[in-house]
Amino acid sequence: MPNSTFDAIVIGGSFAGLSATMYLARSRCRVLLIDAGKPRNRFTDASHGFLGQDGKAPEAIRATGRAELAAYDNVTFLDGEATSARPEGDGFLVVMSDGRQERSRRLVLATGVTDILPEADGLAERWGRSVLHCPFCHGYEYRDRELGVLATGPASAHQGDLIPDWGPTTYFTQGEFEPSQEELARLSERGVIVERTPVVELLGRAPALEAVRLADGRAIPLAALFTAPGLKMTSAIAEQLGCVFEEGPQGPYLKVDGMQQTSVKGVFAAGDMTAPMHSALLASSAGMMAGVCAYRSLAV
Repeated sequence: MPNSTFDAIVIGGSFAGLSATMYLARSRCRVLLIDAGKPRNRFTDASHGFLGQDGKAPEAIRATGRAELAAYDNVTFLDGEATSARPEGDGFLVVMSDGRQERSRRLVLATGVTDILPEADGLAERWGRSVLHCPFCHGYEYRDRELGVLATGPASAHQGDLIPDWGPTTYFTQGEFEPSQEELARLSERGVIVERTPVVELLGRAPALEAVRLADGRAIPLAALFTAPGLKMTSAIAEQLGCVFEEGPQGPYLKVDGMQQTSVKGVFAAGDMTAPMHSALLASSAGMMAGVCAYRSLAV
């Protein structure tokens, strides 16, 4: 039997989940926040572009959020992994990896996505430091230095078109993702060097990057490499519940309406798992909306 009954359970303790919990708490809901402690942004040293938090470590931002939530006596924290959830009666039953069960009237999913990184020796250990996904989030710190774009799909040419505003850029097609003639013309206009020999290794003392080695043995000096990884859901819970997904340029994301309501009644969601575009600020904003609308669904 479930140990407790809550108005809402929020699964996921990063920016989206913390924001949802805050607004549920302030709506005087009894809320349980489940946190597996493995946020997507754990690989980076600093979060940028989040007004009031610019340059702070994501871990520090999360710690501040949890400390603020701890002031609310209607918030309960549960550290661990939620492995399954299912409808039960007029609510939901959530099961933890240790077998513990919790019940709630509403669910807010903020379980995030996992990056599927391109294959190249030395890339994974630099992810979030000198191998990056977003110039708006991290490009300023590498401004006016040699930059690269590692193509992972047809949409990568758009990324190659952006990066020159931060520094001189080389676009690596990996011998697979050749830009169209129109894209090549635009890249040339932007001063981008197009390199068709694949990158096979990243060089330098990780997590810093000094150069990339190509399949023909050449080394191209770089300070940072931008790429668009594939994405997959970190948790299977949304799929277990029967939520509808949509296909984005990097992988599936969870379909929600303007109220962050999924296709399953009583299940709300927020964060990177619910949109093709990602940032800390967007995740927090969506979390706020999910929390407010989960509360509203209880009040009507």
